[in-house]
Amino acid sequence: MILGGGFFLIVVGAILAFAVKDSWDAIDLTMVGYICLAAGVLAVIISLVVNGQNRKTTHVVDQHVDEHRIDPSA
Repeated sequence: MILGGGFFLIVVGAILAFAVKDSWDAIDLTMVGYICLAAGVLAVIISLVVNGQNRKTTHVVDQHVDEHRIDPSA
């Protein structure tokens, strides 16, 4: 989820930073684009670190052995 949001922010930030050359009185869209780019890269890095930590965990499967099973070949 965070990975997709990070890529979305990167795309929107790149469009605002490099393709839009407009600014309003109080908002510079190029700076907003750079901020979105930085936030997207940070989100992707955090997502990869968190997912990398989840892969290092081990899972133990406890199997129950039925000792009272009757052997049909006996």
